[in-house]
Amino acid sequence: MKHQLIINARVITAEKILPDHCIEIKDGKIAVVFPCERLQALEEGVEIFDAKGAYASAGLIDMHIHGFAGFGPELASEEALLYMSEALAKNGVTAFCPTLYCGQPADMLRRIQNTVGAFGKEKGAHILGYHLEGPFISPKKPGVMKPQDISLIDIPALERLYDAAQGHITNMTVAPELHGIELLVKYCKEHHILMQAGHTDATYAEFLHGASLGITHTTHAFNAMREFSHREPGAAGAVLMHPEISAEIIADGKHVHPDVVAFLARVKPPENLVLITDALRPTGQPQPPFTANDEDVILQDGVWRRTSDQVIAGSSLTMLQGVKNLVSFGLTLPQAAACASANPARLLGLKNKGSLATGMDADITLFDADFRPVRTFLA
Repeated sequence: MKHQLIINARVITAEKILPDHCIEIKDGKIAVVFPCERLQALEEGVEIFDAKGAYASAGLIDMHIHGFAGFGPELASEEALLYMSEALAKNGVTAFCPTLYCGQPADMLRRIQNTVGAFGKEKGAHILGYHLEGPFISPKKPGVMKPQDISLIDIPALERLYDAAQGHITNMTVAPELHGIELLVKYCKEHHILMQAGHTDATYAEFLHGASLGITHTTHAFNAMREFSHREPGAAGAVLMHPEISAEIIADGKHVHPDVVAFLARVKPPENLVLITDALRPTGQPQPPFTANDEDVILQDGVWRRTSDQVIAGSSLTMLQGVKNLVSFGLTLPQAAACASANPARLLGLKNKGSLATGMDADITLFDADFRPVRTFLA
C-alpha cells in the first residue's frame, strides 16, 4: 500500500485555511488531516513531501476545456488526450472534461472514436468524460462555432456519440429554447449527462422553462447568450436573478468584467459558481502555429481571437490563474478554491472528489503564494 505524507502545508477547507498542517495519504485516499505539531515517529517506507508553507487545495477540476499545451480532443488521437492530461497535471489540474466543439456528426463521432481509448490510461489529470459543446445550440449565438456545424436536436445522433464514447459523456451544452428540448432532457437524465444552457438566444421565459426541466447549469455565463434588459431579462437575467441556477465563469477578467463576477458571487449560493478555463489547444503552447477548431487564432490581451475576424475564440486561462483572479475580484481563497474543486465535483456527481476530508480521493493541488504549481497529487 502506497503511504505518503505531506507536511508543512496551509490546508484550504471550505471555511478557512489551516496553517502548518499535514495530510496523510494511504493507497490514494486521504487518511487524515492534522496539525503538524501532532506528528509522531513515522513507520518505514512513508514518502514525505515538505510543502514548505505551500497551500493545499482539493484537486482542481476543469469541466470545460478544449485543449492545453498544443494537445486536445480535436486532434482526434488517443495520444493527444493523454499528453493533455499530463500537461494539465503539471499545472495543478487533477481532473478535466475534454470539450468537443460543434461538428458535423461524422467529425464528432470520429474524434470520440479516436480518443476514447485514452480513458483509464492517463498518468496525469483524470479524464472524467467528454463535454459536448453543441451541436444543439442556437445559430443566433454561435460564438466561435461554425454555423454549418450547428444542428437541430437529433436524439439518434446523440445516441451514436454516447455509444462511441462508451458512456463517457459527462456534460453537454444546449440551447434550452430549441424544439424537442423535453426529449433531449429525458435522454440526458436517463444517461446521467449534466445539461448546461449555453450558446442560447433564449428569452427569460424560455430559459426558465429549461430550468424547470432540469437545465440548471450555465455554460460560460454571459458569453454567447441573450443579454440582460430591464424589459426582457433574457438568459443572462435568468442566471443573475435565480440563485438555484449555477454558472460557469471564465475568470480571466476579459470574458466577464471582474465586478460582474464579484456581483454574481454575492447573489449566488457559494456552491453555484464554477471556475472554468474554456482554454484553447494552443494555451501553454510555446511555439506557433496556433490553431483551434481548425482555424488560426492569435493571442491578444490575454484571449485567443480568431485571426480571420477577431472574434474571441476562447481563453488562455489556467485554473490556478483563475483561482488567483477570483481572489483579486473579492472572493476569499477558500471560496475561490471551492469554485475550482468542490463545486464542479458536486455538479458532476463526483462524491469522492472536491475536498480534503478523510476517505476522499487524494487529488491534491499544492501551490505557492503566487499561485504557481508546486506539486500535484493524483489518487
